[in-house]
Amino acid sequence: MTARTLMVQGTGSSVGKSLLVTALCRIFKQDGYRVAPFKAQNMSLNSYVTSDGAEVGRAQAVQADAAETPVMAEMNPVLLKPEVDYRSQLVVMGRPMGTLDSSDFGRRKEALWEVVAGSLDRLRSEFDVVVIEGAGSPAEINLRRGDIVNMEVALYAGAPVLLVGDIDKGGVFASLYGTVELVAPEERALIKGMVINKFRGDVSLLQPGLVQIRELTGVPVLGVVPYFRDIYIPEEDSPAMRPTDLDPDALIDVAVIALPHISNFDDFDPLGREAGIGLRYVRSPGDMGEPDMVVLPGTKTTASDLKHLRETGMADALLGAAAKGAAVVGVCGGYQMLGRAILDPLGIESSENEVRGLGLLPVVTRFSAEKQTHRVSGTVEADYGLLEGACGLPLSGYEIHMGTTVLEASPGLGAPAVPFRVSSRSEASVDSIDGSLSSDGWIMGTYVHGLFHSPELRRSMLRRLAARKGRTLSLDGDAFSQSREFDKLADLVRESIDMDAVRLITGLAD
Repeated sequence: MTARTLMVQGTGSSVGKSLLVTALCRIFKQDGYRVAPFKAQNMSLNSYVTSDGAEVGRAQAVQADAAETPVMAEMNPVLLKPEVDYRSQLVVMGRPMGTLDSSDFGRRKEALWEVVAGSLDRLRSEFDVVVIEGAGSPAEINLRRGDIVNMEVALYAGAPVLLVGDIDKGGVFASLYGTVELVAPEERALIKGMVINKFRGDVSLLQPGLVQIRELTGVPVLGVVPYFRDIYIPEEDSPAMRPTDLDPDALIDVAVIALPHISNFDDFDPLGREAGIGLRYVRSPGDMGEPDMVVLPGTKTTASDLKHLRETGMADALLGAAAKGAAVVGVCGGYQMLGRAILDPLGIESSENEVRGLGLLPVVTRFSAEKQTHRVSGTVEADYGLLEGACGLPLSGYEIHMGTTVLEASPGLGAPAVPFRVSSRSEASVDSIDGSLSSDGWIMGTYVHGLFHSPELRRSMLRRLAARKGRTLSLDGDAFSQSREFDKLADLVRESIDMDAVRLITGLAD
């Protein structure tokens, strides 16, 4: 059987395409279908690793989770990870394939299109429904010739298109109308419905506009999705990071440094969903305050972002917070920055052979051309400092990094200690170590993304932070359930969109 397809395109970026695809994946799964998400090309620093070590966009991993199906490289065959302006790392079928300048894309299109079409064909042969996500807007007429993600995909699959507009930005009817008018006639014929997203207020006030936009375009509005704050779905893009405001009622204050090329920023979202925890992103020394824990996140450009920290004074602010007793956790690139030095003899990231680290951990990192991408699981090895009482607790997550970090004894930093032991990497049994822990146990580095998604470990560390202040943190409620959030989103979209009409245009109606 060849799967039915439905494509979600938007009037622009950040209008809610990823969210609606996530909701539809959940709804079709609830209705008994085998469902797969698909996005031909993604541009994001927020990525995920499949069970076989392939790297894909984080949004497609979230959508696959909503569909309750394993993540596959075919769900996002082309991933662009920005490094500097006009240049990105090119990841094809989950594996790095060098860098790509914006001017090079045209000559690569034919080869990439073959990968895109082949991936979609494989998904359609294995699933009942494939929900396809576009990127940006299909009406970017200057980019149409190089399109491998919007209307080119819809035409290839014969997929009906839902066009989404964001009313919260203003001008939604002009955006919907302009998009329909700017695409080619054969593309316009595929647009079968519109969805207005992020609406606040009384839907009846929209009625005249809903009628007129259908008269103007011939395309019906199939639903209006309200603006919501009480459903958590991981965001795709870093602009969605929380503002920097300090929560005066929070028992524990966690400051995440917002690096220019921050990656996998949703690593830290579970912290902010715990009662009594204030999670904020800091961008300047004046934002730092006196946090209980500072997190230095992952980055696609470690050396460049470390230079940024020094130039802006954020490095001094972090070191000052550590000197005052704040716990410090570095993840991936952040872990590399916390060490004594970063060596780059091959020029992988920088023209400098050696970059001085922040010197908080006795480790040295050497970049290499080979990218490490693995799903990992293991246990906590240490039992002091931030990890006191956590020894033996389970740990799971994934690694995405270029380079190897080696523990070294260092004057003033003491002998190296290991926070975690890894027992499984890319589905193979191993017995290896991960990370580094300071002699007092309050500064830690790790390569494991998803560290704070392990509920027992997360809560153990938070209780230790509270105990250090002489306070008791009550975390007795049910741990956060992403599955419940998917169900809440599905319920909201079922209430807001004419799903009978969606099934009809998808070819799923009885």
